[in-house]
Amino acid sequence: MRTPGVRRFAVVALLATVASAEAAAQVCQRPCVGPRRGAVLAAGGGDLGADIYRRFLALAGGPDARIVLIPTAGAEDGSHDAWAALEALRDAGARRIEVVHTRNRNVADLEGFVGPLRDASGVWISGGRQHRLVDVYLNTRTHRELQAVLDRGGVIGGNSAGASALASTLIRGGDEGDPSVMDNERSEGFGFLRGVAIDQHLHARGRENDLIAVLLERPELLGLGIDEKTALLVTGDLASVLGPGRVAIYDMTDPLALIPLRYLSHGSVYDLGARQVILADGG
Repeated sequence: MRTPGVRRFAVVALLATVASAEAAAQVCQRPCVGPRRGAVLAAGGGDLGADIYRRFLALAGGPDARIVLIPTAGAEDGSHDAWAALEALRDAGARRIEVVHTRNRNVADLEGFVGPLRDASGVWISGGRQHRLVDVYLNTRTHRELQAVLDRGGVIGGNSAGASALASTLIRGGDEGDPSVMDNERSEGFGFLRGVAIDQHLHARGRENDLIAVLLERPELLGLGIDEKTALLVTGDLASVLGPGRVAIYDMTDPLALIPLRYLSHGSVYDLGARQVILADGG
């Protein structure tokens, strides 16, 4: 996809999306975007700080909470990101961690396979490639049990590819070597955050303009771009920024913005449903 010019953003935002977005907002029942119960934590990749893992564990119920780690996004079962997350969760105090992993959709649909998820109050999905997650788990029994974790008031966290898969619209879902931001064959994510697309490694990999290109094709979406070592914690429609980096909010429906982009830093709180800043920079 081509990186658009500023004028083109404004035209699309003003002429193509505002009316439809306002209509959607009128029928939306809160929360519009985030989980009705529980919490979602989307992290932007890299080595996350211990405070992010400690926050995740606290939301799950503390050191004795039942935690499930899903390493399936990795190229190999022993991927670095997965086992780094395992060590970080243990360092944060987690005492009860189980690994749930398969490459087979039929296995992901088996009642016996999802047993650990039924007892879990926290699930961590580590990084790698998004397609490995959706190809195996999307619309299976495993997917339904992940939703049940939230419905019980638990927390689902994802780092890098694991974060992108949490959204309703999946970006970078192509196979290895595919440079496209959107893959029309894999454009559906798990949907724990509705009406959203999530990108990660934002500044480290020069991806600042990529979500704008996505929103030119899907202007109704809210784009969330997350820096490495940084996370967005979502409860209901309120999203709080954790970590040292920034989170970029892309909103084509804002008629007052020439460029549909704002940045939030640590401590900021953003209302994903109303699409407005509640607290800026912790101030």
